Amino acid sequence: MPTLIAQMFTLQDVTPLRHVVAEQAADCGLRGPRLDDFVLAVHESVVNAVEHAGGWGRFKLWTIDGVIRSETSDRGSGIPESYVNGDERPSDSSYTGRGIYLIRRLCDVADFRTGPGGTTVLLTMRLPRRPGTQTPDSLRRIRVTAPGGRPFGHFTA
Repeated sequence: MPTLIAQMFTLQDVTPLRHVVAEQAADCGLRGPRLDDFVLAVHESVVNAVEHAGGWGRFKLWTIDGVIRSETSDRGSGIPESYVNGDERPSDSSYTGRGIYLIRRLCDVADFRTGPGGTTVLLTMRLPRRPGTQTPDSLRRIRVTAPGGRPFGHFTA
């Protein structure tokens, strides 16, 4: 599991971090709209930590088994359940809720672990297969959704 980035961040780090994430993800093979989607989702997770969780957080980016993953964590008071579980697009007049809505739609997998001690957002994108490689049957993705829509209400293998 090669770690590509591991750092703390504040408001001043948001733009430079976004550029480094874009560079690293492109080096891993993400291109075009998938690269743009991943970078925007990461950016939203970092901005949410800065704006809503005390102005700082921790960020990590790594690759493993044909995917690129990011982890944004903070020590804020947690995200209200209605935002975390919200699958509906926020209204045009709403001032909040767009970041999480976007994150959920831009990445292959977006997991939110949140509570009074902070929030961790895990984002995953499949990387393109290298020419001449095949995905073994045992590594094909399966998505199972449990009723209730809790933050841990889905499992991806």
